[in-house]
Amino acid sequence: MDTHTSSSDDPISSVSSSAHLQDSALLKSLTPEENTSCRRGLFFQDGQRKVDYILTYHLKKSSSSRRHTCRLKDNALTRTLSRSAAPPNSHRGDAHSPSPQQDDQKQQRREEFQRSLEEMGLELEHDEETKTPGVGFVKIHAPWSVLCREAEFMKLKMPTRKMYEVKHSSGVMEKINAFISKITDPLHPNLEENKAQNLKHLSYPFSREKQHLFDLSDKDSFFDSKTRSSLVCEVLKRTKCTKAKFSMGITSLLGSGVYLAAYPLHDGDVEGENAEPNDRKLLYEEWASYSVFYKYQPISVVRKYFGEKIGLYFAWLGVYTQMLIPASLVGVIVFLYGCMTVDDDIPSMEICDERRNVTMCPLCDRVCSYWSLSTACGTARASHLFDNPATVLFSIFMSLWAAFFMEHWKRRQMRLNYEWDLTGFEEEEGHPRAEYESRVMQKSLKREQNSEKPQKEKLTCRDRMPAYMTNLIMMLLMIGVTFAIVFGVILYRISTKAALAMSSNPMTRSNVRLTVKTTAAIINLVVILILDEVYGAVARWLTVLEVPKTDKSFEERLIFKTFILKFVNAFTPIIYIAFFRGRLGGRPGSYLYVFESYRMEECAQGGCLMELCIQLSITMLGKQLIQNNLFEIGIPKMKKLIRFIKSKRRTFQEEEYEKKLQRYETDYFLEPFVGLTPEYMEMIIQFGFVTLFVASFPLAPLFALLNNIIEIRLDAKKFVAELRRPDAARGKDIGIWYNILRGVAKVAVIVNAFVIAFTSDFIPRLVYQYMYSPDGSMHGFVNHTLSYFNVSHFQNGTAPLEPFHLGFHVDICRFKDHREPPWSPTPYEISKEFWAVLAARLAFVIVFQNVVMLMSDVVDWIIPDIPKDISVQIQKEKVLMMELFMREEQKMRTEENTAASLTRSHSCSNY
Repeated sequence: MDTHTSSSDDPISSVSSSAHLQDSALLKSLTPEENTSCRRGLFFQDGQRKVDYILTYHLKKSSSSRRHTCRLKDNALTRTLSRSAAPPNSHRGDAHSPSPQQDDQKQQRREEFQRSLEEMGLELEHDEETKTPGVGFVKIHAPWSVLCREAEFMKLKMPTRKMYEVKHSSGVMEKINAFISKITDPLHPNLEENKAQNLKHLSYPFSREKQHLFDLSDKDSFFDSKTRSSLVCEVLKRTKCTKAKFSMGITSLLGSGVYLAAYPLHDGDVEGENAEPNDRKLLYEEWASYSVFYKYQPISVVRKYFGEKIGLYFAWLGVYTQMLIPASLVGVIVFLYGCMTVDDDIPSMEICDERRNVTMCPLCDRVCSYWSLSTACGTARASHLFDNPATVLFSIFMSLWAAFFMEHWKRRQMRLNYEWDLTGFEEEEGHPRAEYESRVMQKSLKREQNSEKPQKEKLTCRDRMPAYMTNLIMMLLMIGVTFAIVFGVILYRISTKAALAMSSNPMTRSNVRLTVKTTAAIINLVVILILDEVYGAVARWLTVLEVPKTDKSFEERLIFKTFILKFVNAFTPIIYIAFFRGRLGGRPGSYLYVFESYRMEECAQGGCLMELCIQLSITMLGKQLIQNNLFEIGIPKMKKLIRFIKSKRRTFQEEEYEKKLQRYETDYFLEPFVGLTPEYMEMIIQFGFVTLFVASFPLAPLFALLNNIIEIRLDAKKFVAELRRPDAARGKDIGIWYNILRGVAKVAVIVNAFVIAFTSDFIPRLVYQYMYSPDGSMHGFVNHTLSYFNVSHFQNGTAPLEPFHLGFHVDICRFKDHREPPWSPTPYEISKEFWAVLAARLAFVIVFQNVVMLMSDVVDWIIPDIPKDISVQIQKEKVLMMELFMREEQKMRTEENTAASLTRSHSCSNY
């Protein structure tokens, strides 16, 4: 393979006129090369200089090049590469072939930009004769002087020669930690770094004037590949192209198609006989494999390879998954308690007792008839599994669990900041985005056309006002769409229930409720999955309209919009079932109708908690199984299977041809990294399912735990093997996501209080037991919650068509509510029992909310944010650094005094 600098000529064009020579060149490229590192594309042609970064661009083919490549058109692999030569994401390249004039303009900008890069000290090498048709590659190498300069500009903390002993906790805690470490030793990945390390390098921001402080014995490894690429990326963002009178950085050049992609290289291959040991291969074996699902993550290696921000994400995901273990155990215990006590639950026994012969009012008008309460036996027994006294304690436990989780993560985060030398690091604003620069450019052009005085332009609130109004209107519209779909599902449930009740099949009529609940929940799930994708695209479009100045501002605005839309989308159907269903329907003889024909639905005799549990479980499990297994596992597996089937038809020459792709060519065909927002968003929504309505579904933490065990390894494999290597980004925390987590945890306390008070029968049972029960037991509770209705008071046209469905004439039917009987002076008015229960419910919400939040604040206050040993070590580092500088200063003074003494003695001797 031939590579050349930007000023050299094409070495193959002189021989490309002969088809025989072309075939010979192709066969020659398939023979082994002596310089394996160069062949794999990790080094320049000289085999010495590392490739720190890659830029790709659309290659304008010359006639000779076209003749050279025409012989390869029949190659199946080449056709595949030709079809996929454009980057996977449209924002990384042009969707169609540019015109010659556009090609020339882009080439001029590239040449100027690359000259600027060389003036900044970077070294470039071009490769246009690759096996990737239509794509040229620019290899970038940063020499030592440039790395030192950029490290000083970025204030990178690097390890000094000075080492000190890290003292761990002493006494009883040391023995406990040693015992725990010995037990968990099999759970740690097989890494050298896991061995006990009592020594740590003292770190200090790199300075060219203080290079003597650092161990520079091996300059090639002093800056690792992640650091080298991040330093080069910083140069690329800062370097400008001033063609057409306006400044353009690498982000603008990527956005305008001057370059197709910009990315650092992976360290090497992860599979194959010739794969050399490297951090990528290590991560693939010890992190991205499902066979090590039970082990801890090698977070230090993840951070070393991908950078701090990605390392923090996986560290947070690991802490969250760890904390789900105790929550899952308690949830399973609560569920088993419900299973063991279901036969002793008196209200369920009363509902299932056929001897009571309680006749209930019809569930819908005309087509539905009277029904016996005992037919709701299964629903009542199932409701007890999730609606029992243990769920109240579980809700309190989960609220405190959320507080412990937040505090545990803060401490873990501080420990990582210390270990990764991020103490004192402050994230800077960052460079302007391409879209922002483009808008400023347009504004400046408009000002020049109007012959106004030139000045430094920036986008003001006035410039963004149309975008802000569009954002507000579209956000409200999208939320309105969610409400409309929920309303549509309500109409589906009402109409389907009436239609199934008219069925001639007894089995269908007996399972009307279960059929309607399940199918409605599945419809909700499908709609949620579709709208998730739509809302994600809408949120990104709205954020682009705002034209944020920096990537950080763009990310925060995108996260806020996406979270609002996806949160409303996921939880609106659940909130309706929990707090509104069955409370808006009215009573027999005075029902509330929608469109004058659809009667509002009611809760089952066992309450709405069972229906809430069904909706929550189907939505949660469906999102995890479909989005994770189908989208993230199934589709890549299917693509791999298709590639495998195609490979069966390849010739030996074609297979060898594929093996000869350079590292930068292989990485080019990987998916580009689009950020951590989708990963965080998926987990935040799951955190909402685990905490917000946990009173209705105690098994939610268990299913979340099982999902996350797979999710960690799935994401790991995606980052290591399926994505281009991301630009390493520094960060000391998880940013806005922590505030969202705290907000969800606070809201969860209130939501669970209302679920227990208003959705479950916990409060009505307590009120009956201590205020109305004759013997202080639950006997008679079901009869107490049922009101009477005289069937002669039905509105015209609403009475059942088959009044003798039960085999006897019905004069009085029952319905679930606290109302006066028809023979009272105020028939069907709300009874005093209703107000007693309502007062108890409101009192419970107030007490529960304040007590649990107080306990959470106590947990927050008791547990310090910074572990004591880390606080001690940080203080120790400051003292040691001061001592180091004092010694260096004394050493310099001694040297100066010695030099001065020698000068004076020399002068005296001359005198």
